[in-house]
Amino acid sequence: MTPRYTALYDANVLYPSLLRNLLMHLAVSGLVAARWTDAIHDEWGRNLLLNRPDLGAPRVQRIRDLMEQAVPDARVTGYKPLIESLSLPDPDDRHVLAAAIHAQADVIVTLNLKDFPREALEPYGVQVMTPDTLLLALLEAEPLSTRDALEGLRSSFRRPPVTWEELTERLAQAGLVRSMTEIRNT
Repeated sequence: MTPRYTALYDANVLYPSLLRNLLMHLAVSGLVAARWTDAIHDEWGRNLLLNRPDLGAPRVQRIRDLMEQAVPDARVTGYKPLIESLSLPDPDDRHVLAAAIHAQADVIVTLNLKDFPREALEPYGVQVMTPDTLLLALLEAEPLSTRDALEGLRSSFRRPPVTWEELTERLAQAGLVRSMTEIRNT
């Protein structure tokens, strides 16, 4: 399958395990060509350890390693020279836009829309989407493949198993309200 989007995943969508797992299933299914940087990995991992020190650095590193194995072409390098030339409301987010530009990404997937205003991204041909918006777009463009990816996510929960209804409720609670409403209504 040709990916619908080349999407740079921001750290804030990789931090919550459910969103990270969903986005990884979309990538592994071929719907999205996922991209990230070591700096993005470092940010979500550092924040996760700050809030959940019980997980331990080795476990966070294992998650990162599994992500790299699942999508071996996701890591973006060589973007750093672009950072200084970019302007965003939060200068600390310029590395994300620089990586998206360098990777020729169509989309930055983030929960932080205000720091990636459309007018700052348009010159580079990059859009910003929340995970909910991305999932809605995929449901419209590739409904069967998107549902298959969601079913893959559902079946990955083994202890305890998760029903379709439980999964859609969890995803809605995680902020995917519109896409879960769409799924429930079709």
